[in-house]
Amino acid sequence: MSKSWKKREGIVYSTNQKFDYNIDEQEEEVTLPINEQKLKVYIDRKQRKGKSVVIVDGFVGSKIDLSDLEKKLKSKCGTGGSSKNGQIIIQGDMIIKIMDLLIALGYSVKKSGG
Repeated sequence: MSKSWKKREGIVYSTNQKFDYNIDEQEEEVTLPINEQKLKVYIDRKQRKGKSVVIVDGFVGSKIDLSDLEKKLKSKCGTGGSSKNGQIIIQGDMIIKIMDLLIALGYSVKKSGG
């Protein structure tokens, strides 16, 4: 049984034979061109038991393009990481290397924080 009934907008029953439920469907974001992306790069140590991670923030685009960029950065740095909500999290203190890689790919990069 499909769970699409949970996404309905408050309509329980309709007597109209041609009524169709409005189900919220999220539209896929359009990815901005590389030269228009403005990324912020900073180091974060909060709630990570003293370990450092580099966060690349401000990516505007689809989840597929975000994960592709994440994979490129992880493979070039030789480390782990993840991506979600327009952020890429790369393990380790490699902020200069990641900034150089992003600039080489054509992104506009700004270091944020200390």
